Amino acid sequence: MVNRYAPWRYILLILIIAIGAIYATPNLYGEDPALQITHRVNLIDEGELSNIKSMLQSENIDYRSAELDGNNVLVRFESEDAQLKAATLMRDALFASDRRYGIALNLAPATPDWLTSLNALPMYLGLDLRGGVHFLMEVDMESAIEKALNRASGELRSFMREEKLRYKAVQSSKQSISVRFTSAEARDAARLVLEEEFRDYQFEDSSDDRSWFIQISFNPTALEEERRAAIEQNISTLKNRVNELGVAEPVIQRQGDERVVVQLPGVQDTVRAKEILGATATLEFRLVHGSYTDWRAAEASGNAPIGTRLYSESNGDPVLLKRSVIVTGDQIVGAASGIDQQSGTPDVTITMNAKGADRMARITRENIGKPMGVVFIEDKFEFREVDGVKQRIKTTESQVINVATIRDQLSKRFHITGLDSTREARDLALLLRAGALRAPMVIVEERTVGPSLGQENIDRGFLSVMVGFVLVLVFMAVYYKVFGLVANLALSLNLVLMVAILSIFQATLTLPGIAGIVLTVGMAVDANVLIFERIREELRIGNTPQAAIFAGYEKAFGTIADANITTFIAAIVLFGFGTGPIQGFAVTLMIGIASSMFTAIFGTRAVINLIYGRKQVTRLAI
Repeated sequence: MVNRYAPWRYILLILIIAIGAIYATPNLYGEDPALQITHRVNLIDEGELSNIKSMLQSENIDYRSAELDGNNVLVRFESEDAQLKAATLMRDALFASDRRYGIALNLAPATPDWLTSLNALPMYLGLDLRGGVHFLMEVDMESAIEKALNRASGELRSFMREEKLRYKAVQSSKQSISVRFTSAEARDAARLVLEEEFRDYQFEDSSDDRSWFIQISFNPTALEEERRAAIEQNISTLKNRVNELGVAEPVIQRQGDERVVVQLPGVQDTVRAKEILGATATLEFRLVHGSYTDWRAAEASGNAPIGTRLYSESNGDPVLLKRSVIVTGDQIVGAASGIDQQSGTPDVTITMNAKGADRMARITRENIGKPMGVVFIEDKFEFREVDGVKQRIKTTESQVINVATIRDQLSKRFHITGLDSTREARDLALLLRAGALRAPMVIVEERTVGPSLGQENIDRGFLSVMVGFVLVLVFMAVYYKVFGLVANLALSLNLVLMVAILSIFQATLTLPGIAGIVLTVGMAVDANVLIFERIREELRIGNTPQAAIFAGYEKAFGTIADANITTFIAAIVLFGFGTGPIQGFAVTLMIGIASSMFTAIFGTRAVINLIYGRKQVTRLAI
């Protein structure tokens, strides 16, 4: 019996080996110390890039390259010393003119351009290997509920006016909305209508000597939904912000009811990371009140008219906006800059969700020709000692970033015009796309894993893989001779394919992932051991070498498949029900099982067929 493969099988094997080698190669080049320069609002252009290069050259700081990377500047250095000197220079120079610049120390892959052009990139390394920062952030749910009630109070006023319900005043607090009436009859009539329209709320009557009230608060189901929406919106926004930071494969996941874990591998500058993550910015759209004269008068007196609030624009000019909020930034799902076809001036196209679109349409229909302001609001937290007790203090900064005239009824998609330049339009669109935190967040825990510790973990993990790999190679070569050497080739190819697959899918390698690789190295030869022992058994019962090879591969396949499938199912369960490190272990284990099945059965059979196929042999070196 002749053991042979069709030519197409060898072509397929060679093609897979070549692809695996190409996509595994980027992991050999390591990473460069890098500096990432960003701006919170503006896009960095070629002019600013040239300015950064000039500053580095004037201080004789050697750098490998400096280029625009999306909306940021990425500068690569030969050493960490040059990286640190450049970071100090950039902070002193750029912060002096604009505090909204961000300078982040980072590590950038040193992959050659020819590999990058093939989309061959190194695999990501987890926090325990690459170093970086770990934050545990807590959502201020009290503020989330308060903001939701503020929005609801505006909707409540509009609805009661439309339904011509007689009420005295509407006031919102941290836990409820209070609607005041002048008579019990008016209150009772209003409650019947409100309960039918606002079914997510619970209502409670109260009164004093002169007034009658309805206290409105979220029912338990709506309250839980609001809390869930707050944390999910915040997680989505944090992901957008981390993408702006340029962190490869960050970990952002929910922990408990009110907390979020954020891990940023490769980030060395914790201050920059905290600025990005801790900025609790949001946007509000409000109608403008009065004229410029009214704004100046309110600024001079320090008193805003009833129902309004005094803000300032980025240039310091005052502006009066109405207290009633039209929509907020968390209702924006898209923003793009462009040119208004009617006027030829820059504009920004906004896309709202359904709820925001309905409210925007209703308000703007009634206010065509009137100006509307966009307010940028940022909550900041700091810890201070008050009477010997450490307390968390929140401060809020508000600024009007744009005032534009409402040209027509606005709905799901509308344009913001009145912008001075295309750059201003791009800046505003970028800000809107970045998203808003639905509720403020505060960092309650911070841990830093230094690059030296990460490198030590990499070295130890690499050593464990190599020791296990070499011991298996020696055993197989000694015990199974030529067949053992073939198995060793398959095992080497298995490692290359595992690294290539992790790199292609840009998976994150962690210490538990390395443990999965070590386990795979030990398990990968199991299939070959079963095959080789079956071949020996066939030889012992008197079969010819060719028949023994054929029977060994054919009869051992069922046992190999059963063993690997059961292990693969266990890995799927680990991935499905595990988190973090357990999932990292499961991913490498699944990849290792799949690649070892291919190399141990298909790969070794191809080499054995080349050596012994089409030949009349009397004995096998096994």
